[in-house]
Amino acid sequence: MAEAPPKTPPAIPRTIWALGFVSLFTDLGSEMVHSLLPVMLAGTLGASALVIGLIEGAAEALVLVTKVFSGYLSDATGRRKPLVLLGYGLATLVKPLFPLADSVATVTTARLLDRLGKGIRGAPRDALVGDLAPPAIRGACFGLRQSMDTVGAVLGPLVAIALLWAFVDDIRTVLWFAVVPGIIAVWLLVKVPEPADPTHRPARLPISREGLARLGRPFWQLAALGALVALARFSEAFLVLRASERGLPLTWVPLVLVVMSSVYALSAYPAGYLSDRLPRHWMLGIGMAVLVAADVALALAEGQALLFVGIALWGLHMGLTQGILASLVTDTAPAHYRGTAFGVFNLLSGVALLLASAGAGWLWDHYEPAASFWMGAGIGLLSVLAIPLVARRPSRDATEAASGSSSDAPGRPADR
Repeated sequence: MAEAPPKTPPAIPRTIWALGFVSLFTDLGSEMVHSLLPVMLAGTLGASALVIGLIEGAAEALVLVTKVFSGYLSDATGRRKPLVLLGYGLATLVKPLFPLADSVATVTTARLLDRLGKGIRGAPRDALVGDLAPPAIRGACFGLRQSMDTVGAVLGPLVAIALLWAFVDDIRTVLWFAVVPGIIAVWLLVKVPEPADPTHRPARLPISREGLARLGRPFWQLAALGALVALARFSEAFLVLRASERGLPLTWVPLVLVVMSSVYALSAYPAGYLSDRLPRHWMLGIGMAVLVAADVALALAEGQALLFVGIALWGLHMGLTQGILASLVTDTAPAHYRGTAFGVFNLLSGVALLLASAGAGWLWDHYEPAASFWMGAGIGLLSVLAIPLVARRPSRDATEAASGSSSDAPGRPADR
């Protein structure tokens, strides 16, 4: 009897490709701003490292807190795209506030509104990718979207460098150009059809202890681990500040994020692809070990060679962890509560990121810049040791496929 030919892996759905291009253009504009904002705050507006750390930590925490509500709404309404479009649209509308800003307060407001848009779109978009991704290539799908997102993060600082050279280091003029990619991204998203038959139906999880318990013990263990991972990784603004403090000229400061994001973009898809074939926790552990090495290099850097080694390792750690974490959330969370699960996971990570960024800024101001990175290395090492304690469990999809049943089977009414 002839052996059956090996199954060909399914293709990545077109909507995931489309979402990747939307992310690419949005990040192009956002990173043009992000690569220059710390320098503008510290130089033109006179903000301290602690203030910058608090702004960045609060901005990123707002992203992750907002994801709880947007993810919940996407589950409750059964529709993801309207929230995704609202989030991308808001981020585009506030971009002109950056070149117009004449105070730290105005920059802070613009930064928070920009990140609010990211928070609104984040969980519904990730849940939509989880809905559409075939389980056999789930890691690859998340890796592809993350990689395309990061290509935009590479192009943004490169465009910023070219514009700084063309406009003789006029940061405000460069920031006006950041509006254009956002408009393109919103236009592309409008053209993307929402799936006519999504894999989820309206399902509202009760916001109570009993309701949240339905997310399952494996999810909550993963969420605790995600918070520890976030506590080890403070804002990338400190990479820009470290490069400036080490004497990198202003025109070349955006190169910091170019290097980091290039490595991130090149590693995110291969990491996702490998995570479909190897235990995802292994990949996560390797990624956090790389973060420890990055922090050590950045703490010890005297010249620019070791500085950029640390920056490149930081990008590699991002590629090895961010898509993997998203895949793990999809693996462990109930399908009909996927948006809520992404929101809760990111809320816990957001609180940890705020604490990490504030702590890094305090150490920078009161001790020395290297102290911030030694703190990150220490917490990163703790996370490496903690990862084996979170036992890898079979994904919910795999378990249900094997048993032929589901707690959210179509024949049962959705929670209202």
